[in-house]
Formats: sequence, C-alpha cells, structure tokens
Amino acid sequence: MEQKRHYEGLTDTEVLASREQHGANVLTPCEKDPLWKQFLEKFEDPLIIILLIAGFLSIAISCWEYWGLHSEDGVAVFFEPVGIFIAILLATSIAFYFELKADKEFSILNQANDEEEVEVIRNGNATTVAKKDIVVGDVVIINTGAEIPADGRLLEAISLYVDESTLNGESVPAYKSVKEEDFDKDASYATNQVLRGTKVMEGHGIFVVEAVGDSTENGKVFEAAQIDDSVKTPLSEQLDGLSELITKLSYVFAGCIIVGRLIVFFHWQPIVWTLSIPTLIFFWLVIKKFEGWKWFVNTFITIGYFLILMACVVVFHIMLLPEESMTGLLAHTLNTMMIAVTLIVVAVPEGLPMAVTLSLAYSMRRMMKTNNLVRKMHACETMGATTVICTDKTGTLTQNQMRVYQTQFYALDKQQLDESLAARLLMEGISVNSTASLDYSEKDKPEVLGSPTEGALLLWLNDHQISYREIRSNVQIVEELPFTTERKYMAVLVKSTLMEGKQILYVKGAPEIVYGLCKQTDCDVTKEDIERQLEEYQEQAMRTLGFAYQIVDGKEDVFKEGRVVADGLIFQGIVAISDPVRDDVPAAVADCMKAGIDVKIVTGDTSRTAKEIGRQIGLWTSSDSDKNIITGPEFAALSDAELDKRVEDLKIISRARPLDKKRLVESLQRCNEVVAVTGDGTNDAPALQAAHVGLSMGDGTSVAKEASDITIIDNSFSSIGKAVMWGRSLYQNIQRFLLFQLTVNVAACFLVLAGAFMGTESPLTVTQMLWVNLIMDTFAAMALASLPPSERVMKDAPRDRNAFIISRSMGWNILGVGGFFFVMLLALLYIFEHADITALKDIIHLQLGSTNGLSPYELTLLFTIFVMTHFFYLFNARAFETGRSALHFKGCRGLLFIVMIILIGQIAMVELPILQKFFNIAKGGLSLEDWIIIMLGSSLVLWVREAWHLIKPKKK
Repeated sequence: MEQKRHYEGLTDTEVLASREQHGANVLTPCEKDPLWKQFLEKFEDPLIIILLIAGFLSIAISCWEYWGLHSEDGVAVFFEPVGIFIAILLATSIAFYFELKADKEFSILNQANDEEEVEVIRNGNATTVAKKDIVVGDVVIINTGAEIPADGRLLEAISLYVDESTLNGESVPAYKSVKEEDFDKDASYATNQVLRGTKVMEGHGIFVVEAVGDSTENGKVFEAAQIDDSVKTPLSEQLDGLSELITKLSYVFAGCIIVGRLIVFFHWQPIVWTLSIPTLIFFWLVIKKFEGWKWFVNTFITIGYFLILMACVVVFHIMLLPEESMTGLLAHTLNTMMIAVTLIVVAVPEGLPMAVTLSLAYSMRRMMKTNNLVRKMHACETMGATTVICTDKTGTLTQNQMRVYQTQFYALDKQQLDESLAARLLMEGISVNSTASLDYSEKDKPEVLGSPTEGALLLWLNDHQISYREIRSNVQIVEELPFTTERKYMAVLVKSTLMEGKQILYVKGAPEIVYGLCKQTDCDVTKEDIERQLEEYQEQAMRTLGFAYQIVDGKEDVFKEGRVVADGLIFQGIVAISDPVRDDVPAAVADCMKAGIDVKIVTGDTSRTAKEIGRQIGLWTSSDSDKNIITGPEFAALSDAELDKRVEDLKIISRARPLDKKRLVESLQRCNEVVAVTGDGTNDAPALQAAHVGLSMGDGTSVAKEASDITIIDNSFSSIGKAVMWGRSLYQNIQRFLLFQLTVNVAACFLVLAGAFMGTESPLTVTQMLWVNLIMDTFAAMALASLPPSERVMKDAPRDRNAFIISRSMGWNILGVGGFFFVMLLALLYIFEHADITALKDIIHLQLGSTNGLSPYELTLLFTIFVMTHFFYLFNARAFETGRSALHFKGCRGLLFIVMIILIGQIAMVELPILQKFFNIAKGGLSLEDWIIIMLGSSLVLWVREAWHLIKPKKK
C-alpha cells in the first residue's frame, strides 16, 4: 500500500547548482572529421582527379613551351592551366560550402529531440521543462508513452512497464517497482531504476534523476543521431537511375570527342580510326564500373589507356606528320582529354544531389515555421504524393482545449458540490483516479499537464475552489488499473479518510462500459434516462465520461487479469466535455479535398459524435449514408477482401480500436493509395510506421513521435495541408532543376561533339565549360532549390508516386529547347568559321567564304551567347508548370541574388583583363554594342515564353 505524496522538487537555485556540478542533459555528438579533411574528400571524385592530372600535365607542357621553345606568348601560356585549377577549386569550394550548410540545417533539426517537454516538479509545483534542462535531483513524472529523459531511481511506480530494448535488446518490457519484494535480481537493470531513452509502455510513475547527458547509460553508448536519409523512395531511385543514365551517355560523348578530335587532327586518315578500339574498351569498362575491381586495378587500367593512347598518337604522328612539331600533338591530345573529361563533368548533374539536399534542407527548415517538424528526409517528398489522410479527431480537428461543459451527477442537488458524502466521494474519485496534473506557475490560468480530458476534470474542481492535491495527499493507493483503449476505463482502489476501515474503488471511463460494470445507479435513475442524456451530449459532438464507485471491506477481489471484477459498483453520473472544432480546420479540409486528397476520421468516439464533427468540418454531407461510416467492431468483422472493396467509400471509423487504424492503412495501400496518418498515442505507433508518412502530434507521446516521419507541432490539420503543399512544391523544384540542367546538357554536349568533327577549335574551352558547370549546375541548384512553395499546387490532383520524374512536357522542352539552342549555336559556329566577324552586327552583312578558323573574339562571342541564352532560360525553367509569368519574383530573393551573381560573374569574366587570360577570352572583351545585341537576342527565349503564356488557354 502506498500513499500519493506531495513532492517539492528542486528550487531554481538548486537547479542552477546541479547543472553547474553535473552538466546539461544533452549528449555530446560524435566527433566529425575536421573541415580540411572533409574538403579534401571533394577531390576523391575520379573525374576531378583526371582533371587535376591533366592540369598538371598541361602546366608541364606550358613550362616546355615557355622555357624550351621560348614561346612568343610568354607567361600567357600558363594562364589556361592555372585557370583550370582555379575553376576546379571554385566549383569544389562552393559545393563544399553548401553541403556544410545543408549539414548544419539537419543538425539543427536533430537537436529538436532535446527541446521536447518533460513534466517535472520544481518549487513544489508540477510544470514542464525542455528535456535538455533536466538536472540531477529533478523529480520527473512519467506516464504511458513517455520517453525517459534521464537515468533515475523510482519514487512511485503504478503498473509500470518500460521498454528497455534500446539498451538491452530485450523485446519484452521490463516491470518496474519500488517494492523490494518485486525486485528481479536477473534483470539487466535494477527494478527501481529507469534509464534515458527507454519508453513507458504501460502505467505511470515518479522518479528522481541521478544521471544526465553523457553520464547516463544511453550516453555511454551514444552515437550521433542523424536524420534518416537512407530510405529509398521512388523519387530517390528515379534520380539515381537518371543520373546513371546521363553519366553513361556522357561517357559515350567523351569517347566520341576523343576519337573525333584526333581523327580530324590527322586529316581523317583511316588508320587513326583504330583509336576507337582502346577508347571503346576503356569507356565500356568505365560504364560497367570496372566490374567491381579493386581501386588499384582501375587506376592501372586508366593509366594504361592513357599511355596506349599517347603511344598511338606519337606513332601516327611519326608515320603521318613527320615534319610537324611533336609539342603541338601532345598539347592537342592533352587538351582533347581534358575537354572530354570536362564534358563529363558538365553533363553529369552532380548538382542534382545538391538540389535535392538543398531543397529538402530548405523545405525542412521552412516547414518548421508552419509547425511541421520533419524527422525523416524522405517524408518531405512523399507528402506531396499523398492521396489519403487518415486523421484522429481530438487535438487535430478539434482545439484540444477540454473543459467540462455539463455534469449529470444523480446524487448531487442541482449539480452543486457540497459537503455531502456523495459530493466528497465524487471529488475524491476525480482527484485520485487520474494521471493528470495542473501547473500553477501562471496563477490566473492553471495549465493542464497530461491527458486533456482528465485535466478538464481537475480544472472543473479548481473552478469550484477544490484542491485535488490536498485530496491526493490524504489518500493511500492500494491498487491501480491504468486506462487502456482496449478496456476503455481506468480504476483505482484506495484507503480513504471518508470511510474508516474501508476501502473505496473508483472507476472512470466510457459511460456505456462503466454502466455495464455497475449493479445500481445513484437515485435509481433508469438506463433509458442515461442513454437519452448520452445521446443528447453525443449529438453535440461532446466527449462523455461515466463515474462509479464501490465501498469494499478489503477481503473481496476487485481486480482480476487486468479487469474490474467487483460486483457492487454504483453508477454516479456523467460528465460532458466539450472540445470545439478548430477555426481553420473546415477550410483546410476543403483545400485537401480540392487537391484530390481523401480525408478519413478514425476516432474512439461514438458514431453520433464522429458524424457531428465530420459535418462541422465539411467532410460529412447530406448525401452520405451508412456505407460511409463504420464502427470498430463492424470494421474488425470484415475480411481483408471485403474491406478492400469498401475502404474507398469510408469516411469515418467510430469506436475505433488501436489496430483498426493500422489495418485501414494497409487496406488503402493495397488499393494503391499513398497514405498519411496522424496519431498522438503509443497505440498509434503501428499505424504511423505502416503509413507512407506518419504524422505525430506535438503533444503526443515519445513513442508516437519516434514512429512518425513528421511531427505537427501545433496539432492542427491545417498544418498537414501545408506539409502537402511543401511536398508538392519540393517535387516541382527538383523537376525544374532537371529541366534546366538537361537542356544545358543537350546543347553543350552536341555543340562540343559537332565542333570535334568539324575540325574547329573546341567551341568551349575547359575553363569555360567548368564555369558553365558552376553556374548552370551548382548555382542553378541553389536558385531552383530555394523557390518558395506555391498554393497553386493544391489545385492539382495528386501525382502518381511511381511516375517518372521527367514528364512528357519536360521531355519535349528538353529536346525542343536544347535542340534549338544547339542548332542556333552550331549555325553561329559555322558562320564564325567561314566568315571574318569583328563585330556581332557583321552578321547582318554576312559573306561566307572558305574555312578560316575561329578567332579569340569569335570564340568569346560563342561562349557569351551560350551562357546568356541559358541564363534567360533559367527564368523559364523556374516558371515551369506554375501557370505564372517567369517574371513573377515574389518570395524569390534567393533566386534573384544568384542570377545577379551569374550575370556579374559573366560580365567580369569577359571584361576584366586578368580573368580574360584565365578563361580564354579575347583581349578587350566585347563592346557595349555586342552586349546589347547579345542581351536582346538571348532574352528572346524569355519573351517568346511570356507571349505564349499570355495567349495559351489557361488550365481549369
């Protein structure tokens, strides 16, 4: 037998002293590699290594030209190889910076667990503090579903079972008690001890903290927790497959460029075509990833191919061009290799992982401002494909501000609490048969800690100036039966001062269940009167509780096998508790249904209550019938086949039991629906784990939160709608990046390949292609990943979760626009090669002649036109599938900042003398007239799109 005691806990001064002595309740993350080592890892990419080797060889050739051949260009021969290194360093540095930024975003999210509220007693008052603020000596209150915040020794334990599997691997929860006779000597941890990171599966208790942070058992085996991004969603699998396909195609282009440029160098001599054999073998092995061989074998093969290629071209040079200098051959071959590798770097969308990472990090951080704490990365994307939301009622659809609306206690005169025995029995039953508490920190407005329903009863007592604490402190608990959703009631047997030498059993729960346990009713009220009263309350969507008591002599059994077996219970009456619908929920539900998302309510309330809530939020209409609602027992009686036929029509499951929600999710998934589920209790964990996206509530249990993918901090359904909007917008941002990047790839790859076989200088040099890769890949990833969500996406139907990310319209845009850019640039390449262009306006008076090569000025024009046409196309890609103008910039400060960097960088590269030398730009750059013509001509891609946007039919 134990007495509920009043604990004082620590004072504020003692808390500070304890934290100073024992430290904070946080776990020190595992030590990461130093930044310099993380940066050097960026250079482990085989393509970057090849570029670096080629760059060093290029410097060696420049040294030979400068000191051995005394080149007329002087130190200018070093500018291009140095420029290659600068471009490589710039690209890797920016990628490294933004990866660090994304890691920082995730680290902030990972710390969210330390901010979870824990119920403690301090200064003699029950209150809540953040988990990280728990200190040694704190008195902590734990209830079913709670995660233990620190190691400690139990002061009280009522039917307490704790899951310690995270520490000892045992699947069976450990029984915890403060009674020495219950201690298990063979248990992994002491029976009166609770440990950080374990979970309360049943019962409740109070413990005093003995260790925090790294000093806990959990801290001793801790590894830094990371957001789980290992889950392979259909999107991540598609992106992996797409990247692999593009990489393979880029290898084909690279091989063709190597062979093509060397064949043209040797004037198309047939014997030179034999170079295609080793090139074909080498790139076939690269595509096959060297069949999984060891790295040193791969390195040997790569060096072997390079040596064979160099040996062949030297032999061909001796045979076919014996009178020409070998230096030109080596420089050309080396430049060819660098162009080929650089094209692979440009073509492979290495910015795609960055775009996805930045989009996810940006979305996750911004979603926190809309009360969505994303716990698992893949949930952002999957939320956008959701077709069904299964939601509970309390706290999600309703305000979760439970207050007693009306009472019907039959033995009380006019519902007033007086000094009669009936009133005192009722007050004692409410006070002791409860796991809730009130926080009196704010004296004008006590705050409920624990179950809102039970808290409403304590608030009702408080409104009548009755101290539940005083009543609890005068009562001794003999035995207790915690509430479960299976039995739908809770009970406590106490030794009370109201009855000397007697014990009193108090029962509270669902009225129909509690009434069924009773032998009689106070004042002999009939069952019909009670049912009539219940129906009235339930039709108003109120939660009802029934109360009963029995005076026992201590000899008879009252509990057996987890049930009340006492046979003399007296039904005291009913309480109606009101929880109004949230103001924003009807509009949020309407938005989801307009977006093609079905909403289904799963609740433990009666059918009448559930239908009334459904009616208030706009889900239940006059056209709905019995086929749209089902009770828990009826639901359980259906076979899987029967359920699958009916599940699409269901809108409400009332009197639902814990596993009903999980079975509903599995049935919807068999019907190819993408399901999101809300839940706040430990019993919701199976459904949260089974769903495509589990949404736990901010005030839910730790078990529910851990099983979920997203935590809705404010518990509101409207926040769920915002999560869908973010998910859909995220998917579209990734599509926009792919649209832009692949359009650039089509134009660049075919242009360089065509130049190789035309025998011209490469239309784009290595440094220029690296700059294109930087602005069109890395910067574009940043620009398009940071686009804000659009409410317009909520007007679209849910996307097919397994549909290929490159839609038909995207495919036509990539081929059409990329192909147009290629043809336009190829035409300019031909013109520049067959005409002497000294100013861009010379094209108006064009006179084509024989091949006369490309001047530095003409190559500068081609490079600038390539960049600026794609620069303006970035705006088109940004507006893709938005239904808006490409010049709509609201909320796009990040995009505008990045496009300004691209524009200023391009102008500086062309006009600043020091940069001209590094990027093979003509001395003197371009004239103002050239810039105006290029800007106007290149921007046509934007104005044509805007004109089409104005005249094309709008989507309904």
